[in-house]
Amino acid sequence: MLTDVSGNVKIDHVDFSYVPEKELIKDLNLDVKSGQQIAIVGPTGCGKTTIINLLMRFYDTDKGGISVDGNNIKDVTRDSLRLSYGMVLQETWIFEGTVRENIAYGKQDATEEEIVAAAKAAHCHSFIKRMKDGYDTIISDNDGISQGQRQLLCIARVMLAMPPMLILDEATSSIDTKTEMKIQNAFAKMTKGKTSFIVAHRLSTIKNADTILVMDKGKIIEIGNHDQLLAKNGFYAELYNSQFKKT
Repeated sequence: MLTDVSGNVKIDHVDFSYVPEKELIKDLNLDVKSGQQIAIVGPTGCGKTTIINLLMRFYDTDKGGISVDGNNIKDVTRDSLRLSYGMVLQETWIFEGTVRENIAYGKQDATEEEIVAAAKAAHCHSFIKRMKDGYDTIISDNDGISQGQRQLLCIARVMLAMPPMLILDEATSSIDTKTEMKIQNAFAKMTKGKTSFIVAHRLSTIKNADTILVMDKGKIIEIGNHDQLLAKNGFYAELYNSQFKKT
């Protein structure tokens, strides 16, 4: 069982494929120190979520191992591993209940002050106060709350629980620019000092990541920080420049 997690993650000579005849990840090595930010980038469908699936043990590696603070993740309970990560994904999840209950889902003994502080940090306090019953408003996943508001509530939920490691799928393509800026600000607060893995869609948001994994067609083809990858003038530079020209 994982306890008192610092957030040192090591991926050691990992091979993985969903089907034996189609090689996917081959001899991946990554040594992540506590507090570092790792970005995973690449075109749609390139396999970015595969690494997340392995970190969370939704799938096991074929060869090699993944460890957290020196503990092989196959030797700890899946529950304790997954509770060590806070996740904000493209597919947001809101259940039928009050706004307060939704935010406090990961920390059900939270005080009102803690819930409000998390909501303010995630930039959703103001729209909650405009709701009919404020924090007592009953919401569900299909009751007219916008995609951006749902994502901010999910961020507030993670900010309240404050697990030692984070997995963030930015997924802001369907969100207006003003809300996206709020989400980016919330992400910046949330990741400070925490080991975080970010699936990046807009490359401008991960220029300060410690390490960027560049994927294409299910394989990691480049590894480095933003400046190193631009200097290589390879796939990442091409991706980055094509996005930059569009903005």
